[in-house]
Amino acid sequence: METNAMNQSLLGALDIGGTKIAASVANADGPLARVTAPTPKSGPPDTVARTCIELLHAACDQAGVPREALHAVGVSSAGPFAQVDGMLGLASPNICGGQSQSHDLPNDWVVIPLERPLKAQFSRVAIENDCVSALVAERTFGAVRDEPDCVYVTWSTGIGFGFCVDGHVLHGKHGNTGHAGHMLMSDTSDAVCGCGNQGDLEALISGRNLANRLGQSTADVFDAARDGEGNARAIAEDAARWFGRGLYNVAVALDTRMFVVGGSVWQHHGDWLLPMVEKELHSRMHALTDGVTIVPAGLGSLVADIGAFAQVMPPEWVRTWRETEPWTPRDQ
Repeated sequence: METNAMNQSLLGALDIGGTKIAASVANADGPLARVTAPTPKSGPPDTVARTCIELLHAACDQAGVPREALHAVGVSSAGPFAQVDGMLGLASPNICGGQSQSHDLPNDWVVIPLERPLKAQFSRVAIENDCVSALVAERTFGAVRDEPDCVYVTWSTGIGFGFCVDGHVLHGKHGNTGHAGHMLMSDTSDAVCGCGNQGDLEALISGRNLANRLGQSTADVFDAARDGEGNARAIAEDAARWFGRGLYNVAVALDTRMFVVGGSVWQHHGDWLLPMVEKELHSRMHALTDGVTIVPAGLGSLVADIGAFAQVMPPEWVRTWRETEPWTPRDQ
């Protein structure tokens, strides 16, 4: 009876990024369905939340499970967060055009509601910064299981971090710990971040900001760099050095042991960028950087989804998922 009840219960997961939103549903045996859509860039302020709800319902329909069985939803979202009528809203510079006045964000949003519209639909909602959520996923199921001193980093549309020190995941006063992508790196660069900073890490190397600055997609630039095209290679090597310097800054601040890196740029190019990043990380302050390792995210592109599930997952599900790794593709 208990097993049947567990299998009939549903959890929802939302991964809200600057480029796309993914919605997944799962039962005790594992994920059942996942649907995606581009992150809305226009419309009324609640457009993002409404899209999230529609995608969760679509995932239920795809899985052939009743929508009304979905009560608990974990959210892994690009930040930062801000308060909207006493509940969490999104103030992400990669989504809210009212912050950056950027041509690729045709909206005037400054803070968009998230927690309130989701709680109107679902009885339990837990929201975390996407990198904190990914950190929880990797410590629970992935590459750094139960590691007490580690940092999750994403190199994707934006740059974000999640910190665990002495076994404690850090959150901060508004849940915004980890926005080290906005650490200032250069006084001379003209690279501008969506947040308005000039010369911060995200401005220098993030997928969105690189693409805006170069006038072509970051994927095309890094693909050309891998193939040895001279100008693209110089851009990618420069980005790797900045990324390594950012990791160095975090390593000496937190005395961490491991970096686990995810995000689309690293997933596709981390193999050949790694030596350049490691050289920058380990080039100074050896008492704090010797032995610090960089590993790829064990959960790959699903790290944010699994992290969102983990926020609302019963302990007995955690034990089952650790044993079965149900997110892993099975041979047909």
